[in-house]
Amino acid sequence: MANLPPQDDKQQSSSLDKSHGINCNDNKPHSESSESIKAVAIYEIVKGVGALLGASALWFWHTDLERWLATATHTWQQKFGQFLAPQVDSTVQIAQQASKNWPLFLLLIFAYASLRFIEAYGLWQDKTWAYWFSVIGYGIFIPIELYYLVTSPFDWFKLGIFLLNIIIVIVVYRNMKRKGLI
Repeated sequence: MANLPPQDDKQQSSSLDKSHGINCNDNKPHSESSESIKAVAIYEIVKGVGALLGASALWFWHTDLERWLATATHTWQQKFGQFLAPQVDSTVQIAQQASKNWPLFLLLIFAYASLRFIEAYGLWQDKTWAYWFSVIGYGIFIPIELYYLVTSPFDWFKLGIFLLNIIIVIVVYRNMKRKGLI
């Protein structure tokens, strides 16, 4: 027995699994789904961090927000022209409203960021509730985004967000189907 060549652990387990009728060599689709879900989780983390950065800006500049917004908008227009102008204007309007009641807005931003981080954790840890939360959370906004795409002037940014949300719903849905949740 000492003269036998060493066996690879993968070969041993796959031959044992085959004898029991289990196919362990079917790991490729499972690892791909895990990677795609982790990509969605990373996107959620980015959104949460972005919200916290917005909250930090509101916290530090809420007393002089009008001047700061004017400077930031002017700098944006100098660097990028009219690129994303509707989004910049919308952000300015939201920030102006936020400066009027900044403690409430900070609370809302922290709640939003917390939801993003909780969802990211759940997806990363492969939790069933996170799959449902994602597919419902993204899916519910698709008709609203489609409405705004159809009724307002064309905007590449809105189209990109719309398509990204559709992709995320499809990715999460397919992973739910693979896991047998649907």
